[in-house]
Amino acid sequence: MTAKNYVLGLDIGTTSAKAVLFQKNGLVIAENENAYPVYHPNPSWVEQDPYEIERAAVAAISGAVQKSQINKNEIYCVSISSAMHSLICMDQNDEPISPSITWADGRSVDQASRVKDTFGKSLYLKTGTPIHPMAPLSKLIWMRETNYQPYLQSAKFISIKEFLIQRWFDKYIVDYAIASASGLFNIHTFEWEAEALFAAGITSDQLSEPVPSTTICQGLNKELAEQFHLSQDTPFVIGSSDGPLANLGIGAIDPGDVAITIGTSGAIRQMASKPQTDELQEIFCYGVTKDLWIMGGPTNNGGIVFQWLKDVLGEAEVQKALELNGSAYDLLTSLAQTAKPGANGLLFLPFLNGERAPYWDANARGSFIGLTLSHKKEHMIRAGLEGVIYSLYSIGETLERLAGQPATIFASGGFARSSLWLQILTDIFGQEVRVPASHQSSAWGAAWFGLYALGEVPSLSAIKESIPMNNTYIPNKTNHVIYQELYQTYRELYFALKPHFKALATIQRKEKK
Repeated sequence: MTAKNYVLGLDIGTTSAKAVLFQKNGLVIAENENAYPVYHPNPSWVEQDPYEIERAAVAAISGAVQKSQINKNEIYCVSISSAMHSLICMDQNDEPISPSITWADGRSVDQASRVKDTFGKSLYLKTGTPIHPMAPLSKLIWMRETNYQPYLQSAKFISIKEFLIQRWFDKYIVDYAIASASGLFNIHTFEWEAEALFAAGITSDQLSEPVPSTTICQGLNKELAEQFHLSQDTPFVIGSSDGPLANLGIGAIDPGDVAITIGTSGAIRQMASKPQTDELQEIFCYGVTKDLWIMGGPTNNGGIVFQWLKDVLGEAEVQKALELNGSAYDLLTSLAQTAKPGANGLLFLPFLNGERAPYWDANARGSFIGLTLSHKKEHMIRAGLEGVIYSLYSIGETLERLAGQPATIFASGGFARSSLWLQILTDIFGQEVRVPASHQSSAWGAAWFGLYALGEVPSLSAIKESIPMNNTYIPNKTNHVIYQELYQTYRELYFALKPHFKALATIQRKEKK
């Protein structure tokens, strides 16, 4: 019998599917990533093709296995991480009759606002999901009120991970965390919430069966197994959502351990042994297992801010990167490093895509504040990077109110490749920041859940022994003082500009029609 030495984590993200093959000690053996497009058929609509995502996921797994050149029988299992809040309408024949509507979709702004002003508090306290257009609950209410045809014809309403499981194993099941992020799931009873179902106009029969993250699916058909380059009997563990798995994958699982992740969007999260919500409704609280919850807050505006800065201000760097076969982001980061911390008193509110925590305001808009003739491109780039971290710091203040002061901060995601961004993070927070050697924390968290499901590791927290760490960033006290002074202004700007954001957002929506 062939010894099993490897485990594969599949991470279904906002813009790509990544498959990462690990040894049991957390070392990456091979990885493969396949992107898929995002479509905007109408203003504020954000959609994807479920079949394109499935093809990317299959190609990601196949590519990682082939790159590794290992025997497919050496793989313990595949375990799945997925972005939250997606929604697909399925017909009686188990075919999608709508696109996958993503977390970034804003079509249900009016519905979310109305629910929040009426019975939203009651729903939030039961589900732990802030009332916002990101949540499938809000999208379903929009569908019902607009007579969206796929909604009227739908037999099931599922997420993208559920779609893949259904396609590969002919089952409608959903892990607790993905269910919890829908706004339709009660985090106290771990059942579908009747009040939310009534608001959405659906029944629990139209949703998948909620199951633990350790649930195993097995029995690939021969054709699919060949496409994956896996054995037909390879176990697939359902896993969880990318948030808790990112925490797990960097070891942020004990009280006081805080994970900060920035990819396209961003989040700050902390695990808890009981659900905690309050009437301010500023953070999420999702069930992971029946004795573990994750609390925190997401920002819509993470790496997407840097991408926007590159597109708008980085024409020269993009051209130079093409000539040198390098990275425009590296060139812009080097430029930003020439500006002093605080960007010479320039602040950037990074609300380019509306904002989730702690404001949950789809009308929020990005703003440079404090521009003078002395400011140059390097100041604007640096202020943009700093603005993303200020945003996470503001969420962290809210999280601290419910979960206590962070003891250890761990950083993961694409931004953890940037030493400048990490130094800004540790200087603004004023605490040491630990960075794992691998940036694929969600995939490693998923892989560990798989090993746990198969009984190959003793506990979830035991992962701390199998996370190769890279650098630790130490805060500069002088910089921290500068940032704290600027943050006092930053935190007041949203509230000062909020009525103007709403007026401008209304004008912008009219212009797009």
